[in-house]
Amino acid sequence: MVEDRVGAFVPGARTERAGASEGPLAGLTFAVKDLYDVAGSVTGYGNPDWARTHPPATSDAGVVAALLEAGARLVGKTKTVELAYGLTGENVWYGTPTNPAAPDRFPGGSSCGSAAAVAAGLCDIAMGSDTGGSVRIPASYCGIYGIRPSWGAVSLTGACPLGPAYDTAGWFTARASILRRAGEVLLPPGGEGPLGPLLKVQEAWVNAEPAVAAALGDGLAAAESLLGHALAVHVAPEGLDEFYEHFRCAQAVEAWTSLGPWIEAARPAFGPGVKERFAAAKAMDPAKAEAGRAFRRVAQARLRGLLAGGAVMVYPTSPAPAPLLSASLSEQNAVRERTMGVTAIAGLCGLAEVTIPAGRVGDAPVGLSLVAAPGRDRALLALAERVAVAAGLSA
Repeated sequence: MVEDRVGAFVPGARTERAGASEGPLAGLTFAVKDLYDVAGSVTGYGNPDWARTHPPATSDAGVVAALLEAGARLVGKTKTVELAYGLTGENVWYGTPTNPAAPDRFPGGSSCGSAAAVAAGLCDIAMGSDTGGSVRIPASYCGIYGIRPSWGAVSLTGACPLGPAYDTAGWFTARASILRRAGEVLLPPGGEGPLGPLLKVQEAWVNAEPAVAAALGDGLAAAESLLGHALAVHVAPEGLDEFYEHFRCAQAVEAWTSLGPWIEAARPAFGPGVKERFAAAKAMDPAKAEAGRAFRRVAQARLRGLLAGGAVMVYPTSPAPAPLLSASLSEQNAVRERTMGVTAIAGLCGLAEVTIPAGRVGDAPVGLSLVAAPGRDRALLALAERVAVAAGLSA
C-alpha cells in the first residue's frame, strides 16, 4: 500500500480491490471519489452524517465496475467536499487534502482527494465528478490532466447526485495518454475523427488574470501548431457573470431537489460555505431557476451550433491559480464566482472539456482547456494528447 502523504484518501481502512487479470488498463491503479459506490463499503459523500445514515453499498458503481473489468486495481476512496458542493477542496470533518503541486494553496474541489492522489503519484487514474467544475478546477490547481466528458456520456449509476442535469463522471491522470486510455474504457463507442478550427474564447481570456493568460501562451501556441491560428470568438455576449448566475440558480434547485429531503430529515452538520450554499438552494426563487433553465436552452443552441462541425474552443480552465489556504471565505467566494462563469460554458451546454497542465504562475499550476461538442470526447482526448506532446508536457 502506497503511503498517503497528502491526505487524499478517506480516513480509516483503505478500500482496495484487484482488477481483472487482463485488460486494456492492466497494471494501472485507480482511486474513486467517495460519492461512488464500492460494494461492501459505506459511501460517505464527505459528511459524517451521510455516512451514519446510509448502509454499505451492495454493488459497485458503473465506473468502478468498468475500471476493474479493464484490469485496473482499486487502491482507495478519496475525499470529497461535503455532498460535492464546493470548489476549494476544504473538508472540516476529514481534513483538506494537501495540494502536492502548491502545498500552501487549496487543492480544488469538490474532487479534492482524487486530484491530490494523482498529483502525488498515489494512483494512475482517479475518478471524480464534475457538476460546476469539480474535475476541471482541481486538475488546474494541482497541475494534472482532467476531463469533464459530454453530459450523459459516462454512467453515473451508483453515484450520489448533486445536480443531475449537470452531473458528469470525470477523471484525472498525470499523463495525457492515460487520460485517453481511461476514456477508451469509460466512454461509449464513436466520437473519433479530426477536429478544428481552434476558437479562442475572448471572454474567458479577458476574465483570466494577466499572469495566467501569459503562462498559458505556450500551451495555446502548441494547440495552434496542430489546428492553425486560433480564431477569436465571443460566445457569451451576456457576460460570464450571467452564465454564472443562471447556472447557480438552475443548479441550486436541482441540488435541493436531490438532497433537500435527506437534509431536512437528518439535520446534518455542515462546514462553512456548504451550509450557506444549501440554505441558498432551499430558498431559491423558482422564477430565477426557470430563468436559468431558459438561458441554458439558449446557450446550448448557440454553443452546440458553433461546435457542430468539429471546432474546438480554447481558454484558461480557471482565471486564477488555487487560492491560498489563508484566503478568507469572502475571498474564496469571489474566486468561485469568477471561476464558475467560465466553467459554466461547458457546464450549461453539456460540452466535453479537457484541461491540460500547461503553465505555472509562480509556484502554482494553471490549466488550459480544450472544449468540443457533445459526443466528440474521444477525438478531444486524442487532440489533448497531441497538444501535450507539442507543448513538451507529460504525455
